[in-house]
Amino acid sequence: MPKKFIFKIVSAGEGGVGKTTLLNRYVNGKFSESTQMTIGVEFFLKEIEIGEHNCTLQLWDFGGQGRFRFLIESYVLGAKAALLMFDLTRPMTLENLDEWVNICRKNDPNLPILFLGTKLDLVDDITVDDDYAKQFLDKLNLFDYLKVSSKTGENVSKAFDMIAQKCLERQL
Repeated sequence: MPKKFIFKIVSAGEGGVGKTTLLNRYVNGKFSESTQMTIGVEFFLKEIEIGEHNCTLQLWDFGGQGRFRFLIESYVLGAKAALLMFDLTRPMTLENLDEWVNICRKNDPNLPILFLGTKLDLVDDITVDDDYAKQFLDKLNLFDYLKVSSKTGENVSKAFDMIAQKCLERQL
């Protein structure tokens, strides 16, 4: 009989990188241009199957503004993985990656973190190249890097499949 798993996955990154938009796209299959700034924390649920296993993804969406960071540390407790996002069109969204990783790994130093470059659809505005972004993989011990677009949906499901698979591998 297949086992049921519940995986708490947190999203991290600076304000405006597209965390809420990505989660909305994945869970609801829709892109919204008018996403409001997340105040504190929201969460989404998504049921998926990985092989013969039923999995519920609890997706925790944190406000990226500095004034919310003090809240986040208590919300990461029990997380099985994290999505660390930056905006491909705004290099300054890479500046606090160490801080975000430390917050995510506060209770689990080996927490798997998938590194995501967002806003892939804004081709003419992209200023962070792959080689530069990939330098953070080893430096911060991130398990993979992927570019996504919440607008077009490109690589959105792939990102969540990757993170869910990593969670499942740690449980089995």
